[in-house]
Amino acid sequence: MAIPVNIEDLLHKRKIESTRIEFKKGWNPDKIYRTICAFANDIDNLGGGYIVVGVEEEDNTGIAKRPVTGVPVEELDKIQREMIGYNNKIDPYYMPRVDVQEVDDKYVLLIWVPAGVNRPYNVRERVTASNQSPCKWYVRNGTNTIEAKGEVLDELRELASRLPFDERGNENIEQTDISRALVLDYLQTVNSRLVADFEKLSMSEILSQMDLLVGPTECQLVKNVAAMMFSKNPAKFFPTTQVDIVIFPEGCIKNPNNMIEVPKIVGPVPEMIKQALDYIKTNVIKKRIIKPKDKAESITYFNYPYQAIEEAVVNALYHRDYQEREPVEITIEPDKISILSYTGPDRSISLDAIQKAERLKSRRYRNRRLGDYLKELQLSEGRGTGIPTIQDELRRNGSAPAVIETNEERSYFLIEIPCHEGFEGSLTIGEAKNEAINEAINEAINEAINEAINDNAQTVLLAISKSPLIKRKSLLENIEISKATLERTIKQLSSEPLALIEYQGSLKTGGYVLTEKGQAFVKSLEE
Repeated sequence: MAIPVNIEDLLHKRKIESTRIEFKKGWNPDKIYRTICAFANDIDNLGGGYIVVGVEEEDNTGIAKRPVTGVPVEELDKIQREMIGYNNKIDPYYMPRVDVQEVDDKYVLLIWVPAGVNRPYNVRERVTASNQSPCKWYVRNGTNTIEAKGEVLDELRELASRLPFDERGNENIEQTDISRALVLDYLQTVNSRLVADFEKLSMSEILSQMDLLVGPTECQLVKNVAAMMFSKNPAKFFPTTQVDIVIFPEGCIKNPNNMIEVPKIVGPVPEMIKQALDYIKTNVIKKRIIKPKDKAESITYFNYPYQAIEEAVVNALYHRDYQEREPVEITIEPDKISILSYTGPDRSISLDAIQKAERLKSRRYRNRRLGDYLKELQLSEGRGTGIPTIQDELRRNGSAPAVIETNEERSYFLIEIPCHEGFEGSLTIGEAKNEAINEAINEAINEAINEAINDNAQTVLLAISKSPLIKRKSLLENIEISKATLERTIKQLSSEPLALIEYQGSLKTGGYVLTEKGQAFVKSLEE
């Protein structure tokens, strides 16, 4: 079976985290099957791992020692036959994917171990023993395979039932919904060996080899991630899968009525990422060059460093909950770009870490396979690196750090990326040629938008007046308004110059109330 990962990326530990790759100089079934069991258990929900047999590891770099040792060609068939029997010593039954690849004029055995759908798994301590050796559970601890005992085993059993959303089969997705062209484009981009046989294979065979089908042969379901990546219209299965870009040239607080809505961005996840970034890069990002008198070299800086925006957009589409009927919303203002997605970070990330906005490391991933694909396409650096990358790029650009916001219920995730000092003021989208376009857009939609904003604001104010200390969740339940619109409206109403509402009390027991100004305003509405 050809595995849809480039062997050189594995040997150099590129695109796939090093903790998910293990090199073995020779065939040692007892040790290798403990590692297979550990990868299949996937206690950190990282997506399983890869074992490369016939490769030694460089002591100082951790990458493969070249030329590789290789596996004697006469042993390859023998090893694969042995594995058929050893697979039966994993309980529940588990079958890793195996491929033979030629490297440095030698052969290596590549074993792909996706996270199992029937976790937890145990395996005989010695699969080669003729007697019945004890069964044990194994997990990965960094780059090591260890036996799961006590609390670790309890945690494994608890996490095992939480299959990430993107790995689940979806009875509504047909194989015909998956675009062969998009699949082929991806395989060509990552230099997969599947490309060579692509035209000969049916869609079912391709999806099977890419581990995008789940269930028994007679009733196989397409995994959600297949539609996210390779359907031209994933919104068919995950409603409101889109990116909305909203521009407030004067700021949403100063003048919320002056608003421009960019046509919604739809399509497979990589395409949405690219379109959103292309728009921001073309129309928003600006550069300045300063030549200090006392220095030979000029200083270049941007209103927003592109790499920071890129990471934030990718994170929003990678970590969002595709069961939520809310878009990813990018709001562009003179002093910042805000990116809002649903839901928020899981509770394995502390509130303190969120407030510090330095590094958010989750133990549970909603879309671990999607993350793998984005990394293969070089759209994502890896798990847990998004926020540090954003902050580092802002720091190098001389910008203030980004700010992260969520609520107690972790129902949303908002990151605000500040504009570099000196670029603030009235926002100009694009060059002069865009001014006439923007003016025409404003004239056509401002009246309708003004009415909508006024209605939304009034609805929220009236709801708060009737139920003091009300939370966002209750507001959503009681009024017909989207999450994105509610967040924007609350921000407008609670900030100067309006300041009509405020949050009082603790996160658990508190809620929104009208200020004195707000009470007076509501009274005027009722008169």
